[in-house]
Amino acid sequence: MIKYSLVCDAKHGFEGWFRNSGDFDSQLARQLVTCPACGSAKVEKGLMAPAVSTSRSKEARGIAPAAQPHEREEPAAVPRSKSVDTALHPSALLPGDVRQKEIVEAIRQARARIVESSENVGTGFADEARKIHYGEAEERSIYGETTPKDAVDLLEEGIPVMPLPELPEDKN
Repeated sequence: MIKYSLVCDAKHGFEGWFRNSGDFDSQLARQLVTCPACGSAKVEKGLMAPAVSTSRSKEARGIAPAAQPHEREEPAAVPRSKSVDTALHPSALLPGDVRQKEIVEAIRQARARIVESSENVGTGFADEARKIHYGEAEERSIYGETTPKDAVDLLEEGIPVMPLPELPEDKN
């Protein structure tokens, strides 16, 4: 992944993460990279300081030196399901400043309140939500895991569900 410092034509600074420079160029050409502050698609790379890592600084942090090319293990292939969820999900790219940290902290606190006051029903979420909705189980707040299709089915049945907010650390 590559982290770019970006700036729009209104001089708003923000960061963007891309798989590689080609992805950035492709998304920029299709006007998919926009300023989170003003929505402008006239974006360019800002000044960036390279992250330089020396073997001495790695040793000081306890990081083992990288394996030589002939010693590297090939990553295991990850099988892809034929039913991969390709639907678009709401996303946001926020400036890397205090506002972003405040927003993430507010989301973290909201999520913690939901989790603390709810029962984790795991992968049985959709079934348990139906039981509660139809009066077959005690009414209470629950959270758990379900597929996007099951979530849509629940909503179509009039069962009010929503995803828990995802935090940056959930994806690491």
